[in-house]
This record gives sequence, C-alpha cells and structure tokens, in this order.
Amino acid sequence: MPLVKFDILEGRSTSQITSMLDAAHRAVVDSFQVPEGDRYQVVYEHRASHLIIEDTGLGITRTNNMIMMTVISRPRLQAAKQNFYRMLTRLLQEYCGIEPSDVVVSFVTNSDEDWSFGHGVAQFLTGEL
Repeated sequence: MPLVKFDILEGRSTSQITSMLDAAHRAVVDSFQVPEGDRYQVVYEHRASHLIIEDTGLGITRTNNMIMMTVISRPRLQAAKQNFYRMLTRLLQEYCGIEPSDVVVSFVTNSDEDWSFGHGVAQFLTGEL
C-alpha cells in the first residue's frame, strides 16, 4: 500500500513499463517509508484518442510519454507528497527518459477500514499491519 495506477498511451515495451513501475515504486518506498515488498501497481494502456491530459493553463507541453498516475493511499503528510512528486519525476526521467512535464499525479485518500489484503480481513484494523 499505496495502490498506484498508471494510465498511459499504448505502445510502450515491456521493459519500458517495468522501468516505469520500478521508478515509481522506488519513489513510494523512499518517500513514504513503506516496506520494499509493499508493491501494488496497475497499468492501463489507452489508444491516443482515449487519453487526454492537457496543461490546465500552466503552459505545460505533453508528449506521447505522458503518464496519469492515481495514488490511492492512507493519509500522507504534505511534505512526504511533495518529496514523492520530486523524486518520482527525477526517477522517471533517469530510468525511462520520461520528462517531468509528462507526469501528472493525483492522490485519493482513504482510511484503514478501506483496505483488505486478503482472507476477508481488514489487516490495518486487526493489527496485522
């Protein structure tokens, strides 16, 4: 936890996607101090006509390498999120050549009772996690 969803344009190779996921996971682990094995990621690929990510009037130019990330997580400190944004864009550029201008991130916050990791149990509530 957190659960990270990636919406991207179709056409990336398996190795490109793996590098993208690895970069994002490194940013999650380092920014939120989650265990290395705490990895939940989903990639959704879209045709170009099905993914529109514009600049919100900020003058940001996007390329076909754009990524829309949704991070579903328990509450995180503002400073940790800001560190995550910086580290994520740096690592995506380093690992994958994805420009920081191509990365859009949105957090969706939920609570301990909103998670079950299996066996029909809310492990944050039972104290298992």
